[in-house]
Amino acid sequence: MNERPGLSFDDFQRWRRPIEVGFWVALVILNAGFNALVALTDHPDVDTWKPWVWEFSSALLILALIPFVIALERRWPFRVDTWRHSLPRHLLATVPFSLIHVTGMVALRRLCYALVGSHDQFGAHYGYEYLKDIRTYFVIIALLCLSRLWLIRWQGEARLLAAPDEGQPAEPVERPERFLVRKLGREFLLNASEVEWLQASGNYVNLHVHGRDYPLRSTMAAIEERLDPARFVRVHRGYFVNLDYLAQIEPLDTGDARLTMRDGATIPCSRRHRAALRERFGG
Repeated sequence: MNERPGLSFDDFQRWRRPIEVGFWVALVILNAGFNALVALTDHPDVDTWKPWVWEFSSALLILALIPFVIALERRWPFRVDTWRHSLPRHLLATVPFSLIHVTGMVALRRLCYALVGSHDQFGAHYGYEYLKDIRTYFVIIALLCLSRLWLIRWQGEARLLAAPDEGQPAEPVERPERFLVRKLGREFLLNASEVEWLQASGNYVNLHVHGRDYPLRSTMAAIEERLDPARFVRVHRGYFVNLDYLAQIEPLDTGDARLTMRDGATIPCSRRHRAALRERFGG
């Protein structure tokens, strides 16, 4: 399938970390800057530097807390099938989020005021600030969900072919020979024989094909029932490999093994699955 001109998903993956960090930094700084300008307009008698201290002391703490929110969203993702389970946990997480934000923000403001010789005192209005912080927390969550949806569309999401409403399926649904991949509004079929290995990733199983990963919404146990056992072998609780693409098995002193695929990628093989793999090759 031909890629559109411009930044490809593979290019983005190479630069993903600095792009994401840059996005959050730019977003928080721009928001703080606009808020400071609004505060200057609303409080013309206040020293010019004070609104900038107010807003950027808050912004620095929010930036420091964003990795915490990202980690929690990965642990309890917001999806159609999980939000009822995740929502109470995130509501609970807003409490330490706000406590850390307000306490740190007040400490930074007091430090800045002391450095310029100002004697203004700040109180920690936790109730008032919490109402704003819960909104900030869920705005971050919403942005994470939107970015995940867009990345899945850009990367391409695999699906198992469903049985037709009428008549016989063109191929066995219980053991599919192909997967349907949807990518940026287009669809194409992917031969199961082209999948080099499968890796568990949260609520998804990533199908690795020619250097690309296509997420399939499934569990390892569910997909195991649909894979051809003559071709795919489980080598780890989080991995299946296609034997056609297995190049080397390297035993380790621990009893485990390291598998090398044809493209040079290495995959862990646990001790229990290593024994089963050796039996497949008559070892």
